[in-house]
Amino acid sequence: MVGIWRHSRARARGMKRVQVEPHLSVTGACSAQWVPLKPKTDAAFLFGLIHVMLHEAPRSSLDVEFLARRTGSPYLVGPNGYFLRDRSSRKPLVWDGASNAAHCHDTPGITEALEGSHEVDAIEVGADGEVLAEGLLRGQTAFTRMVEHMREYTPEWAAKVCDVSAATIRQVANEYLQHACVGQTIEIDGKQLPYRPVAVSLGKTVNNGWGGFESCWARTVLATLVGALEVPGGTVGTTVRIVRPMAQRLESARPGPDGFMNYPLNPTDKEHWSAKPNIRNAYRSMVPLAGDGPWSQALGPTHFSWMFLDATPKGLPRVTFPDVWFVYRTNPAISFWDTAAIADKMARFPFVVAFAYTRDETNHFADVLLPDATDLESLQLIRIGGTKYVEQFWDHEGYALRQPAVAARGETRDFTEIASELARRTGLTPGYVAAINKGAAGVPLKCAAGDFSLDPARDPDRDAIWDAVCRAASAELTDGAEIHGLDWWKEHGLATRPFPRSDWYLYPTMVERGLRFELPYQERLARVGVELGRRLHENGMDWWDQQLHEYQALPACKDFSQPWSDAVRKSGSAPDDYPFWLLTARSMQYAWGGNVGLQMIHEVADNIAGHRGLIINAASARDLGIADGDAIEIATPKRKVSGRAVLRQGVRPDTVLAIGQFGHWATPLAKDFGVPSLNALAGMSLDLTDATGSGADLVRVRVRKAKEAA
Repeated sequence: MVGIWRHSRARARGMKRVQVEPHLSVTGACSAQWVPLKPKTDAAFLFGLIHVMLHEAPRSSLDVEFLARRTGSPYLVGPNGYFLRDRSSRKPLVWDGASNAAHCHDTPGITEALEGSHEVDAIEVGADGEVLAEGLLRGQTAFTRMVEHMREYTPEWAAKVCDVSAATIRQVANEYLQHACVGQTIEIDGKQLPYRPVAVSLGKTVNNGWGGFESCWARTVLATLVGALEVPGGTVGTTVRIVRPMAQRLESARPGPDGFMNYPLNPTDKEHWSAKPNIRNAYRSMVPLAGDGPWSQALGPTHFSWMFLDATPKGLPRVTFPDVWFVYRTNPAISFWDTAAIADKMARFPFVVAFAYTRDETNHFADVLLPDATDLESLQLIRIGGTKYVEQFWDHEGYALRQPAVAARGETRDFTEIASELARRTGLTPGYVAAINKGAAGVPLKCAAGDFSLDPARDPDRDAIWDAVCRAASAELTDGAEIHGLDWWKEHGLATRPFPRSDWYLYPTMVERGLRFELPYQERLARVGVELGRRLHENGMDWWDQQLHEYQALPACKDFSQPWSDAVRKSGSAPDDYPFWLLTARSMQYAWGGNVGLQMIHEVADNIAGHRGLIINAASARDLGIADGDAIEIATPKRKVSGRAVLRQGVRPDTVLAIGQFGHWATPLAKDFGVPSLNALAGMSLDLTDATGSGADLVRVRVRKAKEAA
């Protein structure tokens, strides 16, 4: 973590924004203050903010109505930590202040009590449907539970962890409350919506790996405390990737258990838990939060697929090398952790087929290289607007057709043609076409406005596939009034419809459907964790026990940087010998490196600070005798890389930043940059993997001037 930027626009505009991300600068007409946190202690800082808001600020500064009506805060929690439920319906109970009695959470006309402890006739149901208690039971509201839970996380406690003064933590917390505009509204599309111009934005490494869950929970709780979740000015998110329909965020807000939005957790009950993983990384067995959709395999512990090739832990089927490995527009030999180990395993794959337009570090290992049709040579209908949280702020949504600007060269084939041919040769055409009909090409071909499904018994060519997709997209946009095929889209290029600004926010949909945000007390997550632990232990799998600790209704906080120090000790070295934290950050110019071979991009990036080397604090560099541009060596106990020093003030003295993913040795142009990558130093490790299968781009390193290192 390079630091927190706390900044605000002109006070007259009522704007205040707290940003937590590994950026070295902040843009916009605003005043700014840099709060440099110790890496991986962001959760402690955020917990300190919550403590101030709950224990030092008056309740009137919070959005009490939002907490009571739109979150699970008033739900009564029993003695075993689970919601107290109505005996017959098993719905969670709340205490109604008007009738002075307990009622189901969705009873019309009640006034939910936000705080307090009450004795009610109820049932408490735990993991696997076990009845843990029944009869007259005393329950505290979830909000009261949170207040007590956060009591110990004072600014003084947080200051010792994150290396920021308690005074600064209190200042940020109080400014957040002052600028939240609790009680104010704004009119959008004729609707009155809450106006809450405060937000916390988490960046890379903050929301990955150990401490990521706690940071995400705290960030979202901060929003709920002032009613700034999914409303104008507040926190909006996130990308729809797991809950269907993936391209329609509002429609993904469907009723689920206990009055909350539905979320398709992978089952952990004994009957439905996946004892036999469907994929090498075992996300369906190990990570309930990953769901089981098209994106799930990318969200689970993807490094398991590589780590377990040599030694698969007990309880999982032996992870084997693929008979044939297809590689398309990806370069894991650079983009994955532990690049040396990845390259070693690639070299042992029996047969590799790669599609490429230039040589790179992954297709170097290919047995067969086939030409890739670039975006300028291929065809695809692409959804625009409203598909991600960063695209919610559009006034129109629709589709654009990317079509060939030049004819394909030589034996190049459009990837639609390649996929169709592979399906035909392997006998998978019926399933392949069924997937397209279901929406694999971006649009379901059957909808209320028409059925444009392809015949699974026939091999479709490229234009037939995209003609059907274009027709379905047209029907979706016009509710069936206009149906346009591929020829129309080739002529017009795109089609859109208005996207209401009120649909930028999920809050109106939540109110309309009577749903609550599943915060602050995540009872279902705690139950799932117990069930998952039981399933794993029933199968002799105790190597995931550390990760199971994350399944908490109210997360505990600590110094989450410690596992990386422990990793140094485990290697036989002392953490003090590796005093710097090495981080990485996304480059706007290079993204994560897919365009590193383009000279124009390189020329643009060279004008941006940090792209020519490794960023280090100027004072720290001076202490090490390092000048700007000097050759330096960065080393872990096991590996080392070299690069050029880029001196800056805007980075903590104990932190080094490597922008992007470089370290190329085969990709033309990029191999001559001489810019190292964190991935060459970061190892794949079960100890550094959290409960979601995520790891953080973070390494303890030693920095020396190159000639001294030699």
